[in-house]
Amino acid sequence: MTFSIRLYFVLVAVAAAIAGQTFENKESEGMKKIHVHQGEKKIIGIKTRTNNQLETNSLEGKIFPIVKQYFHQNVASDIPNRIHLGTTFCIYTDYESDHQGEYTYFIGEEVNSFEGVPASLETLIIPAQEYIKFTSGPGPMPDVVRKPWQQIWQMTAGELGGLRSYSADFEIYDERSNDHQNIVLDIYIGIQPNNYENQN
Repeated sequence: MTFSIRLYFVLVAVAAAIAGQTFENKESEGMKKIHVHQGEKKIIGIKTRTNNQLETNSLEGKIFPIVKQYFHQNVASDIPNRIHLGTTFCIYTDYESDHQGEYTYFIGEEVNSFEGVPASLETLIIPAQEYIKFTSGPGPMPDVVRKPWQQIWQMTAGELGGLRSYSADFEIYDERSNDHQNIVLDIYIGIQPNNYENQN
């Protein structure tokens, strides 16, 4: 099974995991958390507009269909100027309010230029900002992604390490996603400028 096919099944499980909002405890067991500054990133891919309430309905959810489209149509092969072939970014951005409101889900790859973008694809800039980076795993799907998101949704600003900016949050899936039973996943949560220092 190729890496892209394996990753497809991983992200399908992710879509199901994010939709299943049965909250557990706030403890960040099994997760590493650090504060990082990330520079601007250019992404090319495809997107949809959704909310977590929609994602709890298998008939109305938008994330599963777009992940399926991305891999079944081999969208990545149409992306020009790719930096790390096969490393997939899943971005949550254009938040209406917070995690309970509408947001844009964008799936694609990082590029070094927006030159020559096909009409069928979209562009996105992940802004340079402060992030709290969570590394989950190694562990099996869907727990390796479901549990971190459940914990993040419940965290206070103090527990998280800052007030969420709701500008852009993203996940990175690379070669560490090869083994479904031992996945390592990075989740970046954007926080407001200078807020990290105020929480510590």
